[in-house]
Amino acid sequence: MSNKELVRCGWCGNDAEYQAYHDQEWGKQVKDDKTLFEFLILESAQAGLSWITILRRRENYRKAFADFDVEKVAAMTEKDQERLLQDPGIIRNKLKIKTTISNAQIFIEIQKEFGSFYNYLYSFMPDKKPIINSYEDYRQAPATSPISDAIAKDLKKRGIRFFGTTICYAYMQAVGMVNDHMLSCSFR
Repeated sequence: MSNKELVRCGWCGNDAEYQAYHDQEWGKQVKDDKTLFEFLILESAQAGLSWITILRRRENYRKAFADFDVEKVAAMTEKDQERLLQDPGIIRNKLKIKTTISNAQIFIEIQKEFGSFYNYLYSFMPDKKPIINSYEDYRQAPATSPISDAIAKDLKKRGIRFFGTTICYAYMQAVGMVNDHMLSCSFR
């Protein structure tokens, strides 16, 4: 298929990195907890920023946060936090860095309780399956949903931070819990 025949959701524009993310990852169901943790870190880092800002720093986040190894991130110390605050490759927000570590600890608690973070997330889904929406235009997709409201509320109660319902819905789109590719999208 030539590039001229490709139809993409309009949000990724002409940026090559955004297009690759759209084409290869966005909306595809993720079942492994390591990737689910990676997106939890990245999406919560995004709070108040654009996704492309985080996407362009993804490899820096991978290096800074132990290749997204949840056990290693959960064990990070004050010394690690100070080192991360000096890392120009990530968002150097003290509260977001500290929260990433505490979110990792809570992620592990959820894994223990549910067997996996995937099991936890899909306990909120109808029939424990992804939702496939049918939008003509990507702008029809909502910013939140009753499910993202419920997950965000439950995670907040458990102590997860920087993960409100809008970030949660973006996370759900990213990891394929909802497929919001437009009907005409070549990557639906």
